[in-house]
Amino acid sequence: MPLQDLTPQLRTRLNRMERAVGWFIMFATVLLIVGLGYYIYKAAESRGWFEVKAPYYIYAESAEGLQINNAVTLMGFTIGKITRITEMPPQWHEHTTNNVYIEFEVIGVPNFMYVWTEGSYVQIKQAGFLNSRVLDITKGTGGYATYAVQSFQDDMTVQKARESADLDHLRLGQEIREGTNVLIACWKPLTNNLDKIAEVLGTNEFSVFDVSVKKRAITAVWNDNKHGYVRFYRTNIFGLERVEEAALTDRLNAMVSLIQGALPGILDLTNKVDRVLANTSQLTSNLSAIVADARPAVGNLNSITKRLNGPNGSLGEWVIPTNINQKLDTALQSANGTLQTADGTLSNLDTNLMTLNLTLQNLANMTSNLNNQVQVNSNILSNISDAVVHSDQFIQGLKRFWLFKHLFRAHKSNTKAPPPKQQHHSESAVSPKQTND
Repeated sequence: MPLQDLTPQLRTRLNRMERAVGWFIMFATVLLIVGLGYYIYKAAESRGWFEVKAPYYIYAESAEGLQINNAVTLMGFTIGKITRITEMPPQWHEHTTNNVYIEFEVIGVPNFMYVWTEGSYVQIKQAGFLNSRVLDITKGTGGYATYAVQSFQDDMTVQKARESADLDHLRLGQEIREGTNVLIACWKPLTNNLDKIAEVLGTNEFSVFDVSVKKRAITAVWNDNKHGYVRFYRTNIFGLERVEEAALTDRLNAMVSLIQGALPGILDLTNKVDRVLANTSQLTSNLSAIVADARPAVGNLNSITKRLNGPNGSLGEWVIPTNINQKLDTALQSANGTLQTADGTLSNLDTNLMTLNLTLQNLANMTSNLNNQVQVNSNILSNISDAVVHSDQFIQGLKRFWLFKHLFRAHKSNTKAPPPKQQHHSESAVSPKQTND
């Protein structure tokens, strides 16, 4: 039905419906666009499109297992990815293992603030069993942050600093040195160090940071040669040292080589084990035969041990028969009588010894008395000596007196002395030479 044939009421209703449908389509379109924009924003945010990215580079010996977009980790967290891998020119540097150039980025301000000039290095570590490797950054232990996002100025002078209204927010962007000695470290406030800076630098320019203003991009990078920060131009990215593990294939090849070298020894060991097992089998068979032969002896020992449990000392009756036991009893009784007789004899001997002891005591008393007398009368020995001399003189006089001389003559023995032996002198033969001499 043509539209002009409709009644005015139907035409009004149709116009309202068309407007409602149009508004619905417009609202759905706007909602779809907003949802798509929100999804894109969240995807970009999750991928770090709005985060500050700090680029770094390292050199590696081999790119095996490394690919672009491989993870970069720090303290177990994924903080970035590899962005570029390229080989170095042939013989670009002699005697070096820096064969591959690897560039990566750390996403987010809190993340690259852990990477300092001292103590931070990159480990190329194995990840999984498919020969994949990742970059792991260690947390810095000293020095300064590699990048800065604060407002940076490298043409500051002492005069400008004194005239600046933001002097309290200014921090030193380099080390103030005198030779090799660091007088003022980087990031020190200018308020307390302007006089010393003016004394060392004079009117020369130096770099500063305004910590009250933070940018959404990297403003400066540390330069070891200048001992301070310089402006970041994306071409002067910071380089880190690396610690590279051997690739999985290299380690597997080394393991296979070790196994191949150890195989002869392992085979020799298995042969020795086989011989030991054969000897052990033969030994067990011989031991079985020995056990079979030892069974009668074990049975006899068992019967003997059973007799030991009998009453009245079964072992004694078995070792010493009854007749020998009676003879031993008789011998022991005789020995007891002998010991009793010997006991009486010993008692008499004890009495005699006691009497002898008393006699010796009396003799000791006599000798002690004599000793006391001699000690008291010191002239008794000289008198006794004179008496002995006079007695000798008296006896000698009696020998010469005619009346008693015959009493002291010696008695002659009736035995005659044997005649003296005749000595025969034999002359030895003399040679003509001795005669002439």
